[in-house]
Amino acid sequence: MKKILFVLTASIIFSCSKDEDLILTDTVDPDGSAEVEVQDFMWKAMNFWYFWQADVKDLADERFENTKEGRAAYTAFLDSEENPGAFFEKKLQYKEDRFSFYNSDYRVLTNSLAGISKSNGLEFGLVKIQGSNDVFGFVRYIIPNSNAATVEIQRGDLFTGVDGQTLTVDNYTGLLFGENNTYTLNMADFVNGEVVPNDKEIVLTKQEALAENPIFISKSFEIGGENIGYIMYNQFTNEYDDELYAAVEDLKAAGITNLIMDLRYNPGGSVNTTRILASLIYDTNTSNVFLKKRYNEKLQVQFTDKQLEVYFTDKVGGKTIKPLGLSKLYVLTTSGSASASELLINSLEPYIDVIQIGDVTRGKNEFSTTLVDDRDNSYLYTPSRVNKINPDNQWAIQPLIGRNENADGFSDYTDGLQPDIALKEDYGNLGILGEQNEPLLARAIQEITGQTGKRDFTVNNPIDIISSSKMFSPFNDKMIDDTVYDLKFE
Repeated sequence: MKKILFVLTASIIFSCSKDEDLILTDTVDPDGSAEVEVQDFMWKAMNFWYFWQADVKDLADERFENTKEGRAAYTAFLDSEENPGAFFEKKLQYKEDRFSFYNSDYRVLTNSLAGISKSNGLEFGLVKIQGSNDVFGFVRYIIPNSNAATVEIQRGDLFTGVDGQTLTVDNYTGLLFGENNTYTLNMADFVNGEVVPNDKEIVLTKQEALAENPIFISKSFEIGGENIGYIMYNQFTNEYDDELYAAVEDLKAAGITNLIMDLRYNPGGSVNTTRILASLIYDTNTSNVFLKKRYNEKLQVQFTDKQLEVYFTDKVGGKTIKPLGLSKLYVLTTSGSASASELLINSLEPYIDVIQIGDVTRGKNEFSTTLVDDRDNSYLYTPSRVNKINPDNQWAIQPLIGRNENADGFSDYTDGLQPDIALKEDYGNLGILGEQNEPLLARAIQEITGQTGKRDFTVNNPIDIISSSKMFSPFNDKMIDDTVYDLKFE
């Protein structure tokens, strides 16, 4: 390419001479009758942006020649899968990619990434019963103002069936996450170490456009001479940045000198929100590197190291950040802590002591962005340009486009971040979230105060989930690249 102009704020724009690369020409065979507009958008967007573009043979720049014969071959390739979703999964994704996805309607996808989805408000984990294919669920928490908040169900409750059918590894997806808007949970008790069905039933109904405030709990404790702040934060949603700022300000006003971030059920979200939270916790020196971006090989070489760096910030919207200035942070994690949650830990590690308490995290260190059929805007979804999206193609893809490294260049945690203090949740003793004796919170408090007392942290029924409601949520394992910075290169 002779010239690339990048301006990364909400969008990236590139221009290139028409006679060069396949991705910049009208390459669909004009004489063909194949309906491949969506597949054409997917291929071109993935060829340019996909992190593993060099590892996918069918995405190679030289895969199709820019000739009449090449265009015919390209069209035939696009037409090899009638369903665009199957085309995306079978032809364009790298074999080790666990996280790229798509949606046939960009509005559904972008709403979901704003924390708006169809849900009954019950957040739960699923565990396989040892020695069988049966599965039981345990309630993690209830989203306020949801349908689940109106019925008699609470954290720690167990269920073994849906609509009278016993949950198994083969049917739980369809029963719990299918098209049925209403279902009945068949509840259970924990008796002598076993999950035993009872006669209780709970009817739940999904509601449209349920928005979850990710700041589930924010409070402070004075214990053993220490003033401790606690925030249970359940997803990095940039629509709630002001609320996050306010929560930290309230804790600062309370005089906290320690902070526990509870990210045990946080599957990820906005990179920029992660940067804001890190700045609120640590420092607002805009010369300090928060992360370094690594794109695919052909994009990476276009930039200097400095152009790929993202720095701590001193602003939230129009408000100036006055950081807590902590030298130590306590973070609660489970295997459900992913992506942006892991980014917060990894990006703060070079600067402060991050004490991780709980279980090994998910292991997701790549970031993604939303791509739509807006070819004059490098396929990037930009809210102000929705009228520029091809009206005949409403599909959106959310591919992994890069990997984030911390200031020390570390990003190798695909197997998850190991806790400093290992402590799994116990479905026989979940405790009440935000209460001082809830096991994970109590262990963090003990670490801060040094008061060991007689508390026994033995886990008799360790939770090893096979799935959860979060894994079917819009934010599952997502790290959305929405940082605001400028890159210019010619």
